[in-house]
Amino acid sequence: MLRNSENSFGWVAIVMHWISAIAVIGLFALGWWMVELNYYSEWYRTAPHWHKSVGLLLAAFILLRLGWKFVNIAPKAIGNPWEKRLAGLAHAALYGLLLSIFCSGYLISTADGRGIEIFDWWTVPGFGELLENQEDVAGLVHEYLAYGLIVLVVLHALAALKHHFIDKDNTLRRMLRVLKN
Repeated sequence: MLRNSENSFGWVAIVMHWISAIAVIGLFALGWWMVELNYYSEWYRTAPHWHKSVGLLLAAFILLRLGWKFVNIAPKAIGNPWEKRLAGLAHAALYGLLLSIFCSGYLISTADGRGIEIFDWWTVPGFGELLENQEDVAGLVHEYLAYGLIVLVVLHALAALKHHFIDKDNTLRRMLRVLKN
């Protein structure tokens, strides 16, 4: 089953979810590590190049994922009314944070007018400096949003584990494999 049903996620949504999760966690770890690099590190140029390349590919992937989400039905949420409401707000916040992080990352990288090379495949053009100290302001925003995203990701994972181990419902199981309708 490629598409979602009322009771379970389809394989496309499941694969998109886990690719996004791995990429987000990997980008956060890489970003956290690379800010400590100094000019003499052999990774000084490579780590940011990978971070930008994967980040922009993830941005395109998230837009594709949002498109897929809008053309598919969503499985019915499981839980109390307040849990369902909170889950909806958390998912909206996850997407909002991701899109904001992509924008701030773009503003950091293009403040000097240069485009962003994506794995030397192609270049995303830059607009240059749109506001004073753009790279510093966007860098601070990028950092705080990334920390906020990771906090929300951890809460998201804890909520899934709570549903699985305490509530003993199918919330986590249906994102790990497709259930029968």
